[in-house]
Amino acid sequence: MSASPLIARTVPALRRAVDNLRKRKATIALVPTMGALHDGHVSLVRLAKRRASRVVVSIFVNPTQFAPTEDFGAYPRTWKADIAKLAAEDVDIVWHPGVEAMYPKGFATRIVPEGPALAGLEDRFRPHFFGGVATVVGKLFTQVRPDFAIFGEKDFQQLRVVTQMARDLDLGVKVVGSRTVRERDGLAMSSRNVYLSPEERQTAAILYRAMKDSAGRIRAGEAIAPAMRRGAATIEAAGFALDYYEARHAETLAPVTSRKDGPLRILVAAKLGTTRLIDNIAV
Repeated sequence: MSASPLIARTVPALRRAVDNLRKRKATIALVPTMGALHDGHVSLVRLAKRRASRVVVSIFVNPTQFAPTEDFGAYPRTWKADIAKLAAEDVDIVWHPGVEAMYPKGFATRIVPEGPALAGLEDRFRPHFFGGVATVVGKLFTQVRPDFAIFGEKDFQQLRVVTQMARDLDLGVKVVGSRTVRERDGLAMSSRNVYLSPEERQTAAILYRAMKDSAGRIRAGEAIAPAMRRGAATIEAAGFALDYYEARHAETLAPVTSRKDGPLRILVAAKLGTTRLIDNIAV
């Protein structure tokens, strides 16, 4: 039976634990999460273990990236199950601060990202989101001081934003993207999938099938615009309310008009019932 990881709840306790690892010449990988861990998170931890000799996983449901109308209070919290999963993976430290530890009284500094944070994708529908993400991730990076930080590709715009921030601010951490882990029918694993009804869960896989169809058409030489219109129509016909369905440059997230514009990524966000799902694939 694996030993439980050390759990730090204050910055001084975290710093002591990380310093102890550094004294042993350890390299450290950080896996930032909001808990409610699933197999996708486990895959991030396993990649972290391949990259570094020690692994820190943060569990913090960050209030600054939720709008007042979003699900901060209802976001799934499964602490005991999360710790059991992390113990089974031999994680070294779990950083589990409360809101007061992350944002103490008088907190007044925020990171306001630009570049990929203003690509007209998630930011168009959740303008508060990337400021909250950048601020909390910036704090996590300076608190843990990891060599590597592992993020899933499912949140692709977030991955690009965090990568840009770490580079621009010389934070000394290499951000590593990990491929999206999917259910058998192609639905990307997400903590929010638990919100789907059984009927919605069956429908949800259409997002992945539509993206695969559009990507296949583009690779086969069809123009991007009609291939994307066909995919969007498929998604809407299934009952989704579509926020965006776009092909973008895979590095800059800039709009593209042909495959000659560079490596491409198809990105989608759509609501099914009350659940908003995002996903993406490479073309």
